[in-house]
Amino acid sequence: MTRFIDLTLNGISIGAIYAAVALALVIIWRATRIVNFAQGAMLMISTFVASEVISSTGSYWLGFLAALVAGLILGAVVERVVIRPVEDAPPLNAVIVTLGLYTLLVAIAGMIWGNSPRSFPAAFSIQGYKVGGTRLLFSPNDAFIVLVVIGVTLALFVLFTRTTLGLQMRASAFRPEMARLLGVRVGRMFTLGWALAALAGALSGVLIAPSVFLGPNSFDPVLISGFVAAVLGGLDSPAGAVVGGIALGLALSYVSGYAGSALVPLAALAILVAVLMVRPQGLFSVSKERRV
Repeated sequence: MTRFIDLTLNGISIGAIYAAVALALVIIWRATRIVNFAQGAMLMISTFVASEVISSTGSYWLGFLAALVAGLILGAVVERVVIRPVEDAPPLNAVIVTLGLYTLLVAIAGMIWGNSPRSFPAAFSIQGYKVGGTRLLFSPNDAFIVLVVIGVTLALFVLFTRTTLGLQMRASAFRPEMARLLGVRVGRMFTLGWALAALAGALSGVLIAPSVFLGPNSFDPVLISGFVAAVLGGLDSPAGAVVGGIALGLALSYVSGYAGSALVPLAALAILVAVLMVRPQGLFSVSKERRV
């Protein structure tokens, strides 16, 4: 029973990390209808900025803030300089551009910071809570990650469903020509969408880094799992991204604990294929594009 509880708590903490990455992917998809395969590289750059600030000042929270600012600026610059020229091209063009951007950012990070992984501090203790005489696999830092992810999810829900700005972003993504006729600054909405997604990505990078260390390619496996979580929950649903991330984290934790860690990648692939076959729009996606 203790083993099951540990695996469950470990799955929740890992799932929250997957959910944080999935949220960044969901924001860009909802705002621009683009799957950003450079998300892992972008959050990696922001996390390196945080690491430099922490090393220089000794303050974790200054580094945390620096990562968010760096992510916000990087997202806006990427949309303006890299994505804007291909926004009116076929959707595949933007996907290919994000793959090229991923390669470029990883190369730049390797030249600036080197390819050797470095440690990154956690916001709170990573030692598990002690209940009676048992040390659980769930720490104060894990609780912090879960609470932050829930908070971001609620903020995104309010943004996209209860504010004029969020509705303008969604209208720009689904029907840019009609949105322009209604007076929406579509270009600004796209820039804002990329900036917010990069900010969410930077947040997830700071949360993830203590678990995976920090290097140019450290976040690639997490990005893949985050993508699976986003597809599982539905690319249109922030809440679905969180539920998908937690569900994926629990499933992979049980597979690792009872069947061996070697089967974890296969299990993630099986979950992705099963969802795409049974419900390709995701388990929690309810929006449908109107065809005229």
